[in-house]
Amino acid sequence: MKITKMHGTGNDFIVIEDLENNFVGKEKDLAVTLCDRHFGVGGDGILLVRKSHTADIQMVIINSDGSYASMCGNGLRCFVKYVFDNKLINSDKINVETGDGIKLAEVTHINGVATEITINMGEPSFEPASIPALVDEEIVNMDFQANNKNYKLNTMLLGVPHTIIMGELNKFDVEEGKYIENSKQLFPQGTNVNFCEVIDRKRIKVKTWERGAGATLACGTGCCASVVACNKLGLTDTNVSVQVPGGELKINICEEGVMMTGPAVTTFTGETELV
Repeated sequence: MKITKMHGTGNDFIVIEDLENNFVGKEKDLAVTLCDRHFGVGGDGILLVRKSHTADIQMVIINSDGSYASMCGNGLRCFVKYVFDNKLINSDKINVETGDGIKLAEVTHINGVATEITINMGEPSFEPASIPALVDEEIVNMDFQANNKNYKLNTMLLGVPHTIIMGELNKFDVEEGKYIENSKQLFPQGTNVNFCEVIDRKRIKVKTWERGAGATLACGTGCCASVVACNKLGLTDTNVSVQVPGGELKINICEEGVMMTGPAVTTFTGETELV
C-alpha cells in the first residue's frame, strides 16, 4: 500500500488514497497498526482520501488509537496539500467533506506546490448539549477538580469538543489532560484539553492533550478554540498568533467563522507491507 507521511506544525499523519473505498471497515485496524511509532510508520492519525457526493473531495480521520475524529485542523491542512500537490483537485479553493460538514480551504502555492493553507473552521458552540457536556449552563471559567487538582474550564464544540484551561504553561504537565479528557461525569464522549498562556492581546501559547491521540506538538482546532476562549474572556483580540511546540498558526475570528492559516509539510512517500 502506498502512503504519504505529512505533518502540520508537528501534528503528523499518514495519508492514504482510498478513492475506490478498498479500506472501508478496516479503518481502525489500519490506524492502530500504521500509527505505532515502534512497529509501524508512526503518526497521530491516518487521513483517508475518498470521493465525495457533496464536495470536491472527502477526508476521513482516524486517531492513532483507532477512534474516529470528525475534524482536525492540522490534518485538514495536510489533506488539502496532498490533494492539491497530487492534482486530485485542480483549484486553489477546495471544498472538503468532513465529519463536521464541508470546509472551504484556500491554498497558497509556489510552482504548483502548496506552502500554506487557510481554512474556515466554522462557528464555535458553547451549548452543552452540542459538546456534549452534562451540565445546564455554558462552561466558562467553571471550577472543576480532577487528579486532586483544581482547574477552571472553558469548553466548546469547534469541530470536536475542546476544553481550554488558562494559566502559565510551566504550571501544567500536558499529561494532566488525560484526567479531564476521561471525566465521564462531565464529558460522556471525552474532550480535547488545551493549556493556554496569554503573552499579549495578539499572541498566546498552547499545549494540547488530544482526545484519542494524547500529547501532540500541535492541534489546529485546539488553537482555534483557545483563541475563541481567550477572546470571549476579554484576554485577546480577534486576530491572534498561536505558538505551539511544533510551530505557529494564525487564527482570525471574523463574520465568516474562525479562520486558521498555517503550513503543511510532506515528510516522505513510500510503501508499506503492514496491511
